[in-house]
Amino acid sequence: MKFPIYRKLINNKVYYKIVDTKNFEEIKLIGSKVTYSKTTANQYPELLLIQDLIACAAEYFTTSSQEEWDNLG
Repeated sequence: MKFPIYRKLINNKVYYKIVDTKNFEEIKLIGSKVTYSKTTANQYPELLLIQDLIACAAEYFTTSSQEEWDNLG
């Protein structure tokens, strides 16, 4: 598997950059405000989220790209 992997919510309000199987970055668009966070998965729910993001498992995740990610910030 080649990292980083880019995903977003289908509403185009939250973007994810999966760095590896235990780390991801997140950009949230809330109105005109943009928030950025980095997460290291230490707990089971966070690990499951990363697995779901990688697999694009839920119907509310879709693929994104580095270009989309770069244009957010």
